[in-house]
Amino acid sequence: MLTFTSCNSPEARRPVSVKTGSYIDKSVELNKKINSQQHELIQEIIKNNPNKKFIASQNGFWYYYNVKIERDSITPKFGDLVNFNYSISDFNNNTIYTKEELKTRNYSMDQEELFSGLREGLKLMKAGETITFLFPSNKAYGYYGDENKIGTNIPIICKVTINTITQKETN
Repeated sequence: MLTFTSCNSPEARRPVSVKTGSYIDKSVELNKKINSQQHELIQEIIKNNPNKKFIASQNGFWYYYNVKIERDSITPKFGDLVNFNYSISDFNNNTIYTKEELKTRNYSMDQEELFSGLREGLKLMKAGETITFLFPSNKAYGYYGDENKIGTNIPIICKVTINTITQKETN
């Protein structure tokens, strides 16, 4: 004798509470407000420094050359080794990290961790150049800060000098 039974799978549990997009909406609004405030601060810095020729990058930060190399030279590409120094200040020019604290750094372009603004800024530079960057917090250490001296949503000024660029060997 053969008996057939149907297997009814258990019904999926329903969530106890329904979440709405209100938290995300509030977060978006807060980030827009922070970005707007930092943009205003940057515009104020630019206005108060008419002797410096600020350039708006395509990546959402501003910069000016302290030392510019006019002759043709290479800028770093993926995998190139960049040897550089930098310092970090807040928007009131208070030093956060000196170049001595941060030490000379060797960075394999786009193959190591580095905050997005600095990574994008290095791509604009040639060996021997020094550039001062104004990074809004979303291009710097963002919401989390650096978990040391840089707090939540802090915009920063970085003065960067590229010492050498060693091109990646292609086979």
